[in-house]
Amino acid sequence: MASLKIGDKAPEISGIDQNGKPISFSDFKGKKVVLYFYPKDNTPGCTDEACSLRDGFSDFQKLGYEIVGVSADSEKSHKGFAEKHNLPFRLIADTEKAVIKAYGAWGEKKMYGKSYDGIIRSTFVISENGIIESIVEKVDTKNHAKQVMG
Repeated sequence: MASLKIGDKAPEISGIDQNGKPISFSDFKGKKVVLYFYPKDNTPGCTDEACSLRDGFSDFQKLGYEIVGVSADSEKSHKGFAEKHNLPFRLIADTEKAVIKAYGAWGEKKMYGKSYDGIIRSTFVISENGIIESIVEKVDTKNHAKQVMG
């Protein structure tokens, strides 16, 4: 997992969202950001996680948070995923894995006894000053919104 810790300055995010628009931290000046990393659009766990955050979105906004999802899927994949599940937040198409690696969300995983490299599901809560306030490493996909809000 990431060598990033609570209290560290969050690495810059930059990329393209599901609508082909550039996205970076400057888009969220004065807001807190829930930055979550997930393996793949339209898979069961990732869909549960995104829908949990969608269902809690208005509560997050009332508290001054924006939500941003990141995976290595393409813009087109993100667009379909966001439309299919009515996701009200932006998804970064990090096909080069620059943001994913900057947050330590890329590494060895195991499934069915085999090891492979992939995206490690994790969430970072970042203050309006760009400081990491909390890190969720053991994500409860079905209840992620409640888990992040504590």
